[in-house]
Amino acid sequence: MSKAAPKAAPAAPKAAPPAAKPAPKKGAMAPPPGFSLDINDPQVQNAAIRIQASYRGHRSRKELREKGPPRVLEGLKDTVLIEGSAAKLSCRISAFPDPFIRWSKDGVELKDGPKHRYIFEDPDIVALVVRDGGLADLGRYTVSVKNPFGECFDSARILVEVPAKIEKGPESTKAKVGSKVMLTALISGQPEPDVGWAKDGQDIEEDDR
Repeated sequence: MSKAAPKAAPAAPKAAPPAAKPAPKKGAMAPPPGFSLDINDPQVQNAAIRIQASYRGHRSRKELREKGPPRVLEGLKDTVLIEGSAAKLSCRISAFPDPFIRWSKDGVELKDGPKHRYIFEDPDIVALVVRDGGLADLGRYTVSVKNPFGECFDSARILVEVPAKIEKGPESTKAKVGSKVMLTALISGQPEPDVGWAKDGQDIEEDDR
């Protein structure tokens, strides 16, 4: 009788393939030439203003509004600005599609920035805040509201009040009896302050003497 062939040993289990290593993270790449933005570029600033306007709440009501030229519903009002403080001019408008807003002072356009801030408080309210007020801010301010169907304007004045102040008082003076004496003082204030003189605590009335 022939002997049975010996059984082959079972094959060794195959080793699991090594886990894939995560791809190394790429560092931030510099923008290609021609794709950088200058935040001081007027075109970039105007684009930012348009973006602000597009998110003021109009989008949810677009289906309910009719396209047409913008209108001023509640106009600007004259505002008093105290020196060193801030003042705000605001008006209510109606405009669809979303308008482009520009503010100007005495015919000169004002850029949105730390001194003059464009504000969109409500879907229909636009405002301008003037900060760190001074006499240079006295003037007429105009808002321009423009969309593809037309443009409208409104304006108002900012009146500046500066507390009265004696910049330089009168100096002591010697004079001979019977001679003419002039005492001078340098004052400031807006509106122009009322001025009075006193001697030994008693008011002096203006007369020939």
